[in-house]
Amino acid sequence: MAKVLCVLYDDPENGYPTSYARDDLPHIAHYPGGQTLPTPQGTDFTPGHLLGSVSGELGLRAFLESRGHTLVVTSDKDGENSAFDRELPDADVVISQPFWPAYLTPERLARAANLKLAITAGIGSDHVDLDSAIEHDVTVAEVTFCNSISVAEHVAMMILSLVRNYLPSNQRVLDGGWNIADCVARSYDLEGMHVGTVAAGRIGLAVLRRLKPFDVHLHYTDRHRLPAEVEEELGLTFHPTTADMVPACDVVTVNAPLHPETEGMFNDELLATMKRGAYLINTARAKICDRDAIVRALESGQLAGYAGDVWYPQPAPADHPWRTMPHHGMTPHISGSSLSAQARYAAGTREILESWLDGTPIRPEYLIVQGGKLAGTGAHSYSVAKDRK
Repeated sequence: MAKVLCVLYDDPENGYPTSYARDDLPHIAHYPGGQTLPTPQGTDFTPGHLLGSVSGELGLRAFLESRGHTLVVTSDKDGENSAFDRELPDADVVISQPFWPAYLTPERLARAANLKLAITAGIGSDHVDLDSAIEHDVTVAEVTFCNSISVAEHVAMMILSLVRNYLPSNQRVLDGGWNIADCVARSYDLEGMHVGTVAAGRIGLAVLRRLKPFDVHLHYTDRHRLPAEVEEELGLTFHPTTADMVPACDVVTVNAPLHPETEGMFNDELLATMKRGAYLINTARAKICDRDAIVRALESGQLAGYAGDVWYPQPAPADHPWRTMPHHGMTPHISGSSLSAQARYAAGTREILESWLDGTPIRPEYLIVQGGKLAGTGAHSYSVAKDRK
């Protein structure tokens, strides 16, 4: 029998919900491109309910315990003698979300003698040290595409919020004020601007599609160039590298995975090549940006605004400089954890568990590492140390 260790974020401060703002979720038949939604043998949760917090348990308890397995759920993942560290040595499976990542470091993987499977309930598995997972023959899987559109919607919202100066204007109302000049002194139209995405995979391409109706000029860079018909449909300008693209853009959105080629990409040098007054949106991973370089660029006016929902570490400490830097639109890591997305990533997590427990193949699109090497989506999107030798 397997021990499944699941790390989820805390319940709401006022307790687990007893009612919700809406009664149902729209039906979605498939993702863009035709990939089917998760197809588990069954589910034990109500779509639209809070599943990603401790009491939600991703809807897994009844399923696992009915098969004789053990489920341990905790939010205590950091610090000396955390519940995660205490439970890890004999865990067979670890489940974690990008929004509240249980970092599987080389040291933790070395202590996890029984660990065979690490599941990301969501997308983005950089909280797992992939080199060490390969070394220890741990399969790493994630629920690819489950919240890509959720994140793309969040990106579009943040772009408009920054460019139109929405958040300070809303705060003025909350504070009882009305001065219109103060609100519009940093407000512009998005129309006609040049907007570029770093990476045009599932999220990046979805962002481009959502921005096209705003009559902007669209740019992208990616390791894998899009088909010519997609470039023509959306009027895209391709750039071979990020460094080539960013000087042309008024708005840059980062939608790339974190790996050695992207870590620290937006540093002082790259930021200096951007248009003065450009906007940068990062819902990918915080470490793609140099933390202090972002602060300096906002303080100097090189950047007009920075928004995102990814931090390092997560949760961000109270004194993290991104909490207090000027002209930001930061949120906690929420873009991919809407109640709509939770229904999909909970179902996908169960599908992965069913495959692993039954000894049947895990969908290739869910795989990041398998058999001691990058696999499936991981082979397409990530790089590891052996790839750089």
